[in-house]
Amino acid sequence: MDLFLTALSGIAWTIVYIQAIRLGFKYKTYAMPIAALGLNIAWEWTYAVHDLAVDPGVQAWVNLTWALADVFILVTFFRYGRHELPGFISRPLFIAWGVAIIVTSFLIQWLFIAEFGMAGNKAAAYSAFLQNLLMSGLFIAMFVARRGPRGQSLLIAVAKWIGTLAPTILIGFLANSVFVIGTGLLCSVFDLAYIGLLLWAKRNPGRFPVDAVHSTTPSESLKSA
Repeated sequence: MDLFLTALSGIAWTIVYIQAIRLGFKYKTYAMPIAALGLNIAWEWTYAVHDLAVDPGVQAWVNLTWALADVFILVTFFRYGRHELPGFISRPLFIAWGVAIIVTSFLIQWLFIAEFGMAGNKAAAYSAFLQNLLMSGLFIAMFVARRGPRGQSLLIAVAKWIGTLAPTILIGFLANSVFVIGTGLLCSVFDLAYIGLLLWAKRNPGRFPVDAVHSTTPSESLKSA
């Protein structure tokens, strides 16, 4: 059961990352909120490097796969993310802001390790589920900020939900962690709400402006005006 749930989570999250990369380059945007992406990068690179050096099991290779995928999602953010912000945000300021989020994310991750240590699973589990809960809320916020489903995908939403539910069962229910059960179930609440939003948007495309459904850069918007 442990191997099945670990593999299920790994496959589901890999689908999330592949789809995020595909949508990012296709629609010239980024498909994962930067705060969540920064925390993912910090967690996955930290534990990929550590686990491959100490205990190169299935999860270590899964973490490495995710960490490498993060790099491509980050490329879409730095390449296209400036268009999502107001005009007074200069490109140097945008880049500095993105770098600051990445650096801060690593510091937060290392603070969890300083508090709980690498031994056991608390630092990894607690930080993973907290950032997962943040991501669940940020996906909904991204839908609202973009006034619709532009650069988003039902496949990402469903795979993210399954990818989080599997370790909630494994680490929460089977390993009896109240913290993981609580945060994992809260993730499911937000994930299902996000899935509902995307289904509603799919059934009611006329409720959203064209640019809230299909991504365009500012220059493309001017050309079509």
